Amino acid sequence: MKRGFVLLVSGAAFLLSLFSVVVCAQTTPGQYGGETAEMEAIVVTASKAPKAKSDVTQAVDTLTEEEIDTYLGSKRNIQELLMYQPGFFIDVLSRNDANWGSVGGLPHKYSTFMLDGLPIDSFVDPQSLDPWAFQRIEIQRGPASVLYPNYLFMDFAGNETPLAGTVNLILRDRIDNPMTKLSAEYGSYNTINGRFYHQNKVGNFHFFLGGQYEQSDYTNYGTDPSWLNMIDDPEYRKIRLYGHGTYFFGNSDEHKLSVFAHNTWHDGDAGRPNRDFEHQYTTLNADYQVPISPCVMARAKVGYRNYDRTWEEDNFPANLALREEDGVKQEIVPGDFSVSFKHLDGGLFTAGTDFQVATYKTFAEVTRKVTGNDATASQNGVYVQEEYKWKDWVFRAGGRYNYTHHDYDRIGGVVPGVDDASWDKLLWSAGVRYNVLESLSFYSNAGTSFVVPGIKSIGGTLKPEDEGVPGKNGQLPNPDLKPESGLGWDFGIDYRATKRLSLGARVFLNKVDDQIVDIVVSRDPSQSKSVNAGKTTAYGVEIEAKHRLNSWLQWFANYTYTNSNVENPTNPDQDDVEVPFVPEHMGNIGFQAFLPYDIMAAAWLHVAGEIFDSTSKSNRNGFTHYELINAKIQKALVKKEAYKLDCYLDLYNITNNKFTMPWQFQDPGFAASGGLKFVF
Repeated sequence: MKRGFVLLVSGAAFLLSLFSVVVCAQTTPGQYGGETAEMEAIVVTASKAPKAKSDVTQAVDTLTEEEIDTYLGSKRNIQELLMYQPGFFIDVLSRNDANWGSVGGLPHKYSTFMLDGLPIDSFVDPQSLDPWAFQRIEIQRGPASVLYPNYLFMDFAGNETPLAGTVNLILRDRIDNPMTKLSAEYGSYNTINGRFYHQNKVGNFHFFLGGQYEQSDYTNYGTDPSWLNMIDDPEYRKIRLYGHGTYFFGNSDEHKLSVFAHNTWHDGDAGRPNRDFEHQYTTLNADYQVPISPCVMARAKVGYRNYDRTWEEDNFPANLALREEDGVKQEIVPGDFSVSFKHLDGGLFTAGTDFQVATYKTFAEVTRKVTGNDATASQNGVYVQEEYKWKDWVFRAGGRYNYTHHDYDRIGGVVPGVDDASWDKLLWSAGVRYNVLESLSFYSNAGTSFVVPGIKSIGGTLKPEDEGVPGKNGQLPNPDLKPESGLGWDFGIDYRATKRLSLGARVFLNKVDDQIVDIVVSRDPSQSKSVNAGKTTAYGVEIEAKHRLNSWLQWFANYTYTNSNVENPTNPDQDDVEVPFVPEHMGNIGFQAFLPYDIMAAAWLHVAGEIFDSTSKSNRNGFTHYELINAKIQKALVKKEAYKLDCYLDLYNITNNKFTMPWQFQDPGFAASGGLKFVF
């Protein structure tokens, strides 16, 4: 703990000294950064309706389009945008792999992702989607309302639930002015990146479209020795294409139809001649909103997600010959229909139903394609929620009924003894906020969750007899898994000390019974297995400060303490152990300065404590605490009313800290990239 505070203080001193080099000129208020009016953010995630943050009971943070554009992520993952938020531990393994972090003291499958209110996967979709498509990102900390369901992803860590919070990626629908953005970038590992974006409107039809191409030699991102042993630089290529259109009926912003389509092609190799991979991700959203009366609004949404991944396995370490080609194919169709009714002076009643249908198939091909898992899942939910504002109080309460059904055709390559299973559960959520003063608020929320075992957790990608067999990398099956249930609670304070200084604190408590976690069974070969880890309790506190010091300098800082523990008296090896991927201490400090000559400079320090990769005392690794310092410098080369040309330099992991991560991954260390961005 002491070392964590020392790192925070020394890092702050480093960042201050960095700025002292460039912040030495007298500036006039408004000359460079501008004197911006402080307006309360409007959020939609908590209520499915636009509301001021002071009118919702939950803690909701917003990343604006400008903040999204400023933050940098060397791993090319949207999860990295959340790294500096209180309570989020982000552990993106590489540019080709997912995040294995945590939220609110629990593995991050307990914080869902959404795209305009429809669920997406928190492991794969942040690798796929392009943040240039977002108008903002809303981050709700604490138990989500009953308005949002679990996500039936099945792969990686299985199903996902919003017990510890939810992240909503908000697309841009109304276009005020036509605009085009072009960028070209070159960086470490011979990385070449080009992007384009264009937005416009024709009558009542507002649209944008964009794309990205990136290729890289990348670098060895595994420890030595490990199952990732690379004999050459791994290479990859990513291509993204997307578009969004909104038609507004009449002059109303409320009556509209929107359609969004996004596709990512991701191929490359893992640093050996027969370790190629080829992935394709497709994301579709359709959204229709219509006011039935001045007080009643109806909204219908439907989506399609396709995750199609294939990769090769060799005979390493015996030889590098091709052994087999493996693959996973998932298709998920989520839908939601809701009606909201405004009543009295400050009431909002929302009722609705949602559904998901998911298919999950895995295969291995040697001389012929053999199916491993073949299953279908469906989920249906019905929910109601009432929100009411009375004087300085905001009250919220709601309930949800969830029904989930699985059909198993094959598990682990064989026809299972049980061909289907189903679960149902009543859930509830409630919250209250008291706005004592315009500058001071207290809030509290509580809610329950319910997660059934994922098909991959039950069936695995390997057979039981593959345990410990060299070259057999993947997940072992566990057909005896039980569903888990959770309870979340938080209490927080928001205080605006001055017009420019905001302070906040939040305590949280999350409990999960029969928690399903992935434990490491073997590291060489790399094998994991889902198990019920008994009762999990996670509690902690988050404190934060955001300060616009003057017109050209702003900073933020936050600290999170978490205590998470697994109790499993029936298995001494898993009793009284830490929850995987949850650091006890985390902290962030960041600065942004608008300097003379149209220069913007920003720097961030992230500190994370020790984590473990398993709940098994006898078979787990500990990963030491680390600090990460990133910086960005941007200058306007040409600045006209009709167009602007910027150059920028991104510096990642300035101290070249090659810290180790789970599954025998490690951070590659220092990386730099620079480029030009043309906006007209």
